Amino acid sequence: MTQGDDNTDKMADALRKAGVRVTKQRIALLSVLSAAEDHPDAEELLRRTKAVEPGVSLATVYRTLSVLEAEGVVQRHSFEGGGARFETANTPHHDHIVDLDTGEVFEFNSEKIERLQEEIAAELGYEVVHHRMELYCRKRKK
Repeated sequence: MTQGDDNTDKMADALRKAGVRVTKQRIALLSVLSAAEDHPDAEELLRRTKAVEPGVSLATVYRTLSVLEAEGVVQRHSFEGGGARFETANTPHHDHIVDLDTGEVFEFNSEKIERLQEEIAAELGYEVVHHRMELYCRKRKK
């Protein structure tokens, strides 16, 4: 079984747990979401899913994403200047760079930044439980 198949199964189980029927349209959506290497919005997920399962509707996409988010298997990101984007919740911790000109979102991880955040929290008497970092950037002119 591949990682994508495992993700699809976990999401299907989450839908069943929430009492939502797992239809062929939803399975197609789950497969598309599992395979996504970017952070698609609902419209993009609909477009990709319709390529494999034409009968899927935008309402099905929104309802499914809402349930998956509530079940903790999908993360919703609301980056400035755009609508909600989604990714599976099984990925290791990472932060994001949002390209202000193209809207592209890139994942990155920096041990230096992670250590610095821990140090700052400790200096102030805290322990980091969770954090999210989003950098809004433009490509440097050469």
